[in-house]
Amino acid sequence: MKKFSMMIITMLILFIIGCSNGEAESSDNGGEYPSEDLTVVVPFGAGGGTDLYIREIMDIMKEEEIYSGNIMVENREGGSGATGYSYLNKKSEDPYFVGPTAASFFTTPLVSEAGYNVEDFTPIALMGADDLFLMVNFDSDIESLDDFIETAKNETVRIGGVGQVSDERIVPEQLAEEAGFEFEYVPFQGAGELTSALTSNSLDAIVGNPTRSMGQIESDMFRPLAFSGLERYEELDDVPTFIEEGYEVNISQPRGIILPPEVDEDVKAWWVEAMKQVAETERWQDFVKNNGMSDYVLFGEDFEEYINETNQTFTEAVDKFSE
Repeated sequence: MKKFSMMIITMLILFIIGCSNGEAESSDNGGEYPSEDLTVVVPFGAGGGTDLYIREIMDIMKEEEIYSGNIMVENREGGSGATGYSYLNKKSEDPYFVGPTAASFFTTPLVSEAGYNVEDFTPIALMGADDLFLMVNFDSDIESLDDFIETAKNETVRIGGVGQVSDERIVPEQLAEEAGFEFEYVPFQGAGELTSALTSNSLDAIVGNPTRSMGQIESDMFRPLAFSGLERYEELDDVPTFIEEGYEVNISQPRGIILPPEVDEDVKAWWVEAMKQVAETERWQDFVKNNGMSDYVLFGEDFEEYINETNQTFTEAVDKFSE
């Protein structure tokens, strides 16, 4: 009897060990995705537009129970995005790192040794875009885009934007090439300085997104002449797009999601589906509207094509004003 009991105990121990080994092997193979905590790499400081939209997406993923593990956000700012993007690039094949896109995602590797190329990453989704207004002082004699172009053909106008190499420079560069005039671009470090320069008439016009410009527009400080989106901005539907006015000016700051290079196709498919769920939530749709973003979404291969086209546009623009 005692011998029989020992045999039973031995069999139970072997069974438990076998189960434990099976669990370890499952864990070693990665298990079913996702099964680990997620790190979100933001290549810019906390509180900026890029930081806010990626945090909103992650909050929705937790709220809707799309991602069950912990989500940690790391702000790795520096080098106009180079620090964060190069770090994310080094996480090749790791499906537990994710990052946002911004204008600097495209421009930084064009003007410096950034440690990454746009094509390195795994594109997941475009969740919206920041398009731009061309604006003048409200008390300016310039009342339309035609007026502005006519003025620019007769005198050298000064146009300001945030950043030496940015979408805020590319918009007037595209317009100038299309309309046939020259201008002086004046870069600023921040939106506050840019606003002050137009208010004091140190500039003839500025370029800015709806989020930071609506206050001045609604208070009759600035007059928007045209919008760089594919469609008119909903809250200012009397302002035409450049395209409507006959000029192929359409450059946006893409608010997208990317993963490191070489992640599995199954992981990519999981993220595409997750972003579709986020995009359909009322909370995300409210965020897009309240933050002046264009409601423009693309997924998977469509987003990859958009990235390639946008990169080509930025490349051509930077090459021209770097000559």
